[in-house]
Amino acid sequence: MGRILIVEDEPAIAELIALNLRYEGHDVRVAGTADAAVRQVTEQLPELVILDWMLPGESGVSLARRWRSDARTRELPIIMLTARSEERDLIQGLDAGADDYLTKPFSTGELLARIRAVLRRKLPEALDTPIEAGPIRLDPATRRVWHGQEEVPLGPTEFRLLRFLMSHPERVHSRNQLLDRVWGDHVFIEERTVDVHIKRLRASLAPAGCADLIETVRGAGYRLARPNLTSQAAQ
Repeated sequence: MGRILIVEDEPAIAELIALNLRYEGHDVRVAGTADAAVRQVTEQLPELVILDWMLPGESGVSLARRWRSDARTRELPIIMLTARSEERDLIQGLDAGADDYLTKPFSTGELLARIRAVLRRKLPEALDTPIEAGPIRLDPATRRVWHGQEEVPLGPTEFRLLRFLMSHPERVHSRNQLLDRVWGDHVFIEERTVDVHIKRLRASLAPAGCADLIETVRGAGYRLARPNLTSQAAQ
């Protein structure tokens, strides 16, 4: 499941949310201030942020605007939590860049449903729905990849890489983008690491005749090709 950062200065609320998210299988981190949240996002880009409006120092609204203005965090999914229920507050939160908005008090069931909805729209690879690309089927729940009835053995990094590419077919991803979204933190990892794992992924797919699914786009990065076009893909 996904990496989720909870930015909430009330420990009881933060812990309740964290317990429910961990039960759902998410990797959860908690920050009690805007500064702590910025540090955590700098160290490792999460897949979703649950952001409280009222924080010590910088407000959640200001923090959301800051993330939306940065290229690295521009697409970061954000759900804002607030005790404010006026329509103008809702508009302000959404204008700041929040993808959704939940008013306190709220049920954990409603929050989990909102999280699933945002991830489904913004980050389909964080869900457990099986994905298919031509003859290849990837099951996130069992962490297995199949070609017809034959299982395709993959290492954990190659699995995450294929999962991300299959969730965004035909889109070109630079090495830096792949490091951010697959490895989670590209600061201490060289770009050529991506090339090594792409090579391993292709080698694993080769016995199934599917190595050409992973295309190199010269000077740009990599993409998952449309299966019916792979036979014509440039090498």
